[in-house]
Amino acid sequence: MKRTTMTLSNGVKKLLCAALLACVGSIASAKSSYQARFDLALNPAKQNAAGSLRITPGNNKGMATQLDLRMPKSRYSGIAGDGMVQIKGDRVMWQPPAAGGVLRYTVLINNVRSNGAFDAQINNKWAIFRGDKVFPKAKVKARGSSVSQMVVTGPRGWHINSGFARVNETEFRFDLSDPKRRFDSPKGWMIAGEIANRAEVIAGTKVVIAGPEGLGMRRQDMLAFLNFTLPELKRAFGTMPKQILIVSGPDPMWRGGLSAPNSLYLHMDRPMISENGTSTLLHELTHSITRLRGADGADWIAEGLAEFYGLEALNRAGGMTQVRYNDTIDGLKRWSKAVKKLTVARSSGEVTARAVLLIHDVDREIRSATKDKRSLDEVTRLLIADGNKISNKEFQSAVQKVLGRPSKVLSNNPLLQ
Repeated sequence: MKRTTMTLSNGVKKLLCAALLACVGSIASAKSSYQARFDLALNPAKQNAAGSLRITPGNNKGMATQLDLRMPKSRYSGIAGDGMVQIKGDRVMWQPPAAGGVLRYTVLINNVRSNGAFDAQINNKWAIFRGDKVFPKAKVKARGSSVSQMVVTGPRGWHINSGFARVNETEFRFDLSDPKRRFDSPKGWMIAGEIANRAEVIAGTKVVIAGPEGLGMRRQDMLAFLNFTLPELKRAFGTMPKQILIVSGPDPMWRGGLSAPNSLYLHMDRPMISENGTSTLLHELTHSITRLRGADGADWIAEGLAEFYGLEALNRAGGMTQVRYNDTIDGLKRWSKAVKKLTVARSSGEVTARAVLLIHDVDREIRSATKDKRSLDEVTRLLIADGNKISNKEFQSAVQKVLGRPSKVLSNNPLLQ
């Protein structure tokens, strides 16, 4: 048989070489990863849970080599695991074996605030708690990023909801993927037990509202309220999480609202709109969506923005007349007239009310200077994109970028001195 020889042109050779190099480069640049699995078995009889963290090597030699975990002795006990485990006060240093391993512990669920109210509770019917309070926070040394999941179990018949999407319908396994983080861990509110929930997709976000069964939580009312206000928050911020969980509980749970990533807690008796025109639900929802936090002396920015957008979303959606909106602003003026300084350690009550007024004035300044082409919404989007704690200087800088000049409202303002 005659042998045929193929001769390649220089052009074809160059193309093949480039393709080979691209392939090799792609393989070399593939990200390293490892698996992290968080398990929690709820035990109502003992008001605690058995928890564990399993670390498994992944691709491209990805592996967590050391975890510095915060595990306060007041809540965590029975800490033990594979590899090297060192306990120093409230810190646990864990070095998993190279082949992977598990760290096990027991954690108390119930937690009482200084005023005697619970911000986490478990009983024989239900449990409400935060993931970052029952799974330890960790500083991780690793090769690559984690691919994390969480599995929560309880007594027979119990159901579990979190702000994360379920992996499948056969078990309460949740996907913790967060491309912004190298170590994905459980955060946000969770509810378990004999619970009832309503779910709906609003403005592209799956909203789940859940509370203990038979205790009168007004889930449908809340969904109706969010159907016209949540789209306004999306228009303002330009971004929304894929899923939001709203949990509610009765006394002795804390009679207020508390936000967390992709989730929030609201006491069952708390109105969606208070008599003064503000909304705890929209306030905490703004925190959950924006994740804005104030640096030292700048807590007023995060709290003021949350309260401001609670009012704005309601007003823009037609939930209040302009007259009612103006009356609410006037009420905040009367309430906060004694406030002389916003740069305090913690903004609450009158300080937050005064912060709303300052932010409202900045919004009007921007709208006036740009003939309503720009607003505070663009400032807030800049702050969200930055993703760090906001300082007073950073807030003024963001306003200046939108205005094109320093803000007259903020410059040399005695409230910020």
